[in-house]
Amino acid sequence: MSEKSYNGGCQCGAVRYRVDKLDLDKSITCNCSRCQKLGSVLAFTPRDNFVLKSGESNLTEYLFNSRKISHQFCKTCGIQSFAYGQLPDGSKMAAINVNCLDDVHPRSLTPHHVDGKSH
Repeated sequence: MSEKSYNGGCQCGAVRYRVDKLDLDKSITCNCSRCQKLGSVLAFTPRDNFVLKSGESNLTEYLFNSRKISHQFCKTCGIQSFAYGQLPDGSKMAAINVNCLDDVHPRSLTPHHVDGKSH
């Protein structure tokens, strides 16, 4: 799979977005205290490739651990479909929960596992 554009959002539809140049072949799973409980499959893209189309006022933020990743979730349905953060070089990125992308079947992917629990 190569980089493509996708639409996605939360379960109730209040939060909708488009993400461009997302490579699902580079998706990950993580066993940190948050990702493991959520069952997230994540893919990352530069923040400029992410466009929030609706629902900004319906988002709330959750920060934990080092408080460097801004986990965004819908106030209505509680789904966390994306997060904002920075790469080690300081460039802004968006972490997309692949489970929340339209017409994508995350269980058909082979994500790389990251040991976030040990870090």
